[in-house]
Amino acid sequence: MKAAARLQLIKDEWQESSLAEKDDALVYNRKLWTILVTSATSSESELPQDIKNNIATLGVFIFKQTITIMTDDDAGKLTSIIGINRAIAEGLRSSPE
Repeated sequence: MKAAARLQLIKDEWQESSLAEKDDALVYNRKLWTILVTSATSSESELPQDIKNNIATLGVFIFKQTITIMTDDDAGKLTSIIGINRAIAEGLRSSPE
């Protein structure tokens, strides 16, 4: 949720945000996703293979979007990353019954 909140703030204040502020938020998110993808797809992970594949695919999308955002200077592309981050965070927060 922290990454999503940081990205939302950058999106909301895109024109006023410095390149360093944008980069910091995107680097933080990229590090988070690197940890998530690495952990989820490792051979030690007990997740089903289809879940591993889905997380890896989401990670690739996040990484590509991050590059596109910075090269195109397009705040609108943050919307999908923010939504994915929030959905993943909510899924991790919910406890199985």
